[in-house]
Order: sequence, then structure tokens, then C-alpha cells
Amino acid sequence: MTSRLALAESVRGDVLAHAAAGARDPAGPREVCGVLVGERNDAGRSRVVDAVRVPNVADDPRTAYELDPVATLAAIESAERDGRDLVGFYHSHPESAPLPSAADRARATWTGYVYLIASPATDELRAWRWSGEAFDPVAVEGP
Repeated sequence: MTSRLALAESVRGDVLAHAAAGARDPAGPREVCGVLVGERNDAGRSRVVDAVRVPNVADDPRTAYELDPVATLAAIESAERDGRDLVGFYHSHPESAPLPSAADRARATWTGYVYLIASPATDELRAWRWSGEAFDPVAVEGP
């Protein structure tokens, strides 16, 4: 069974705009990140209706991301208050393809959740579900 992620067009645009802004940062390209909110389905069909931007607090944001823990918790609690689920997370690769890097694999901790990667260079989004051992591809679809 192939996992699928329905992504609202507004979310697609917001994530790509956020990624492009990070790539054009005056201090140099940096990865951006955030939380994906919507309806999570453990059977492999989730839907994202909102992307909440979260500051990247990594020591080297050019090549890594680390979600600000306070902002991340606030985004998750807000989603839950609104009756929505945490579907996963997103981040960008400002200078490379939207494929999980060794750093992404080393830092992944949310088993069963989606990790969406944006490439501002190609306006491409790819999604992956962390199995606890590897990233499995997830098909990204419109709403």
C-alpha cells in the first residue's frame, strides 16, 4: 500500500514561499521548517490543511533544521484545540534535492509521521514517513 498525503494548494504555496524566503536570506541560504496540521490517518492517507511556520534554531541552519521546541509545542496544542491532528513536519533543502539527508535520518524521531521536504530551486515538494528506521516515500496529491 502506498501512503498518500493530500496537500491543500494554499499549503503547497505557503511551504514553497517559506522555502524560497529561506534560500534568499541576506545572511545566506538557510533551511526553514514548520508543522503540518490536518487529519492524520495511520492507514497511510493523511490530509494537510495548514502549515505553521516554526523558527529553525539549528546551530547551522544552512545545512540543518531544528524546530524551536516552544513554538512547535504551541503549534501542536493549537491544532489539537481546533480539533485537528499533527500530521508531521516540513523543512527545506535550499541547495539540494528534496530527499532525506543523513542529518535528517539522524534527527528523525516521530515514528509514523510525515516529513515533507521542499526544494525552492525546483519548486518541488516530496514527502516521507519515518518508520523508525528509514524514510518511506509518500505520494503528495492535491486536496
